[in-house]
Amino acid sequence: MSLPSRPLLVTADTELLDDLLRLAAAAGREVDVAPDPAAARPRFLPAPLALIGADQAAACVRARLPRRSRVIVVARGAPGDQLWSVAEPLGADHVAVLPEAEPWLIEQLTGESRSPAVSRTVAVIGGRGGAGASILAAGLAAMAVQARHRTLLIDADPLGGGLDLVLGWERVSGLRWPGLAGAGGRVDPPALLGALPHRGDLVLLSFDRDELAGVPAEAMAATLDAARRGRDVIVADLPRQLDDAAVLALQAADRTLLVVPAELRATASAARTLAQVRPHCEQVAAVVRGPAPGGLKPRDIAHTLGVPLAGSLRPEPAMCQALERGTAPTAGGKGPLADLCRRLIDELMSTRVVTA
Repeated sequence: MSLPSRPLLVTADTELLDDLLRLAAAAGREVDVAPDPAAARPRFLPAPLALIGADQAAACVRARLPRRSRVIVVARGAPGDQLWSVAEPLGADHVAVLPEAEPWLIEQLTGESRSPAVSRTVAVIGGRGGAGASILAAGLAAMAVQARHRTLLIDADPLGGGLDLVLGWERVSGLRWPGLAGAGGRVDPPALLGALPHRGDLVLLSFDRDELAGVPAEAMAATLDAARRGRDVIVADLPRQLDDAAVLALQAADRTLLVVPAELRATASAARTLAQVRPHCEQVAAVVRGPAPGGLKPRDIAHTLGVPLAGSLRPEPAMCQALERGTAPTAGGKGPLADLCRRLIDELMSTRVVTA
């Protein structure tokens, strides 16, 4: 189930909370409330605006909440020097002091309601190594663009072969993960999307060919925030060994697709991967990839895993040959993978998630 796109208030100060709820009511906004960073974490990135009380600002820094834009620290009365010192590591855009800042805060809350973010995120993860998750992720992104959706494809698997190679984009210039990591997560959303490799409505964030490094959580947070503001579809190809950045993507995902080869050992491996994914995303479905040497059926595999079946794929030798020549999967818009990706994108962008 998608997390609600409502402003988030993080405070355990009852008087401050009363003030903020009053301001939200004046702005005509419903809000989420979290008393501490632990409760705030799963809702922190999806929220269009985060108001952090002075009582929880230092705790949020210690908890290493991910960097994002539109964070405001709110205090009652004159803020102390300590508050100013934590605002910078927290990545706060402003420190608002009540009651003087009440009219301004109402404007911030009201402004969000006039321009809600409209985007959908799908995460893709392999049930075992070599399952074909990257090919599915690239296919989904390509079909989303064919359906006239502005799309961001995120390569978050540092041990993968590289989505730039899957798309045939290794010579396309633009910002990669190492360059974004150097910015510490503090980037202007439109500038970020404009700096990434892109062709038409498809934007790609992948790894530098010469470097092998993980994805900093702050950089992932900034990327997801920029994409929610400027993309219709976000496709994230995630590693099987979840790091903090992958967890953030899972928490932001409307749906996660677990790619499972139709083999007994692959199914057992996928069960272990699923156990890591479930705590972070409620909507998980299986995509089963043939051939099935032992005759395992896709629905039986999904039933064994305890997840819905999103679809199945049969081998496409011609597509595999085209990938070696630098042709992106689903580029021609035909074949089993293209048909599946077209349906999955339609479901993602509909009002509810449908399972096969």
